[in-house]
Order: sequence, then C-alpha cells, then structure tokens
Amino acid sequence: MTCALALLLLALAAPAAAASCRALTVEGTGYTLCEADPATDDIRLFLADPETGTPLGSFANVERLLETGGERLAFAMNGGMYHPDRRPVGLHVENRQQRAPLVTSAGPGNFGMLPNGVFCVRDGRADVIESRAFARTAPDCRHATQSGPMLVIDGALHPRFLEDSDSRFVRNGVGTSPDGRRVWFLISDAPVNFHRFARVFRDHLGVAQALYLDGKVSRLHAPALDRSDGGFLPMGPILGVVVDAAAPLD
Repeated sequence: MTCALALLLLALAAPAAAASCRALTVEGTGYTLCEADPATDDIRLFLADPETGTPLGSFANVERLLETGGERLAFAMNGGMYHPDRRPVGLHVENRQQRAPLVTSAGPGNFGMLPNGVFCVRDGRADVIESRAFARTAPDCRHATQSGPMLVIDGALHPRFLEDSDSRFVRNGVGTSPDGRRVWFLISDAPVNFHRFARVFRDHLGVAQALYLDGKVSRLHAPALDRSDGGFLPMGPILGVVVDAAAPLD
C-alpha cells in the first residue's frame, strides 16, 4: 500500500471534525490547513453586498454582513480568480444563483492552464470537479467557484507542473474527499511553486482532487488562530464557513 493511499484511507475512516484550522509543516515549509464537513458545516461563497451590489472585498465586510443575521465566520479565504473590478473570471454561484458563467476554453494565465476546475458545494457534500466534466454533468451547486489550474486530478499532479520551477508565491487551494464529506482548505505560509503546493494535497493529505484558488493575493481569516490577513487590494470571491455568532471557535 502506498503512503498516499494509506493516508487517504485513514482520513476517510476518521470522523470529520468541526470546522477548524491548524498549522502544518511539510518538507520544511509551513502551511495553515482548515477542514470542514459539508454535511454539518455551512460553507458559503461571498462576492457582493446583496442590498447594494457593491463587492465586499474583505473579510471584515463579510463579518459585518453576517453580523446582521447573528452569524460570523469560523474561517474564510479568498475563493477564486477575479478581474480588476472583482468580477469572477469563471463560474460563480451563490445560493443557487449563477452570477458568472462556466468557462471551458483554454486561455492565458493560471486560470486558463487546463485542466482547471470547479469547487461545488451541494446539499450534504462538496466536490472539486474538472471544468469540462462539470459542464457534462451539470451538478446542482448551492455555491460554486471556478478557478485554475487543477492541482491534483484523479490522484495525479497537473501535467504542466515542474518540480524545480522558480515561480514561487504564497498560494491557496481546496481539496475534497471522494465521498464529498471532507473539505481541506490550504494556504502556504511562505512562497512555494505549484509542484510543491500540489504535493501537500496528494502526498500528505491523500487528496485525489484539488483546485488552485490563487496566489500572491492569497489570504486567510481564522479568528481561532487570531489571524486575519490584510492586503493592499480588495478581494473578489471569498469562501467561508459560517457559524452562529454565539458558537465557540475551536
């Protein structure tokens, strides 16, 4: 049995913990790993204020929006690539309302480095699905964001990743288990290349499907870790796990 398979079986056998974040060190590089169970955790995607249509752009604005309903973020991170005006580059679905369409063609930049993919939150499960497979199956996503490239596809790294690439950035991404009951959100604490970042999902978390969310602008909001990353520029889509405002944060 390979190490990756053993890790995957162990992960699937273990009960899913409540939404939480923790530090992780792999090959001498630090990461922060957050986990959620879509069957019990409320995973949402945020882009704009529903009243004004103004892009939220920051974790603080999402928190202010949730506060009006007696809720808050357990954790959150930037949730997919966006244009300078913060419009999503690819598919964006909130509360089953499509705000931007799926893109299946190759193109410039990391987003167009096919295969890319979609992170789809359904009722009781969540999955990372390659974009053209997503177009064929048209799953009913409550929330969805498209980004690229895929980091891990059916257990294999993206074919264009180079182990010795000198393109290094702080990066973040998301991976899912085959049964859709485990979601891993990962952000590096230091600049890494694609190959090294993807290996964390495949070799150390045993994840068979993982999607790159972004680099350079990657940020994490994790109140339980007393962390909320700022930045010079506002964000586009934001992915977060929402809890009741009175719920303790682990």
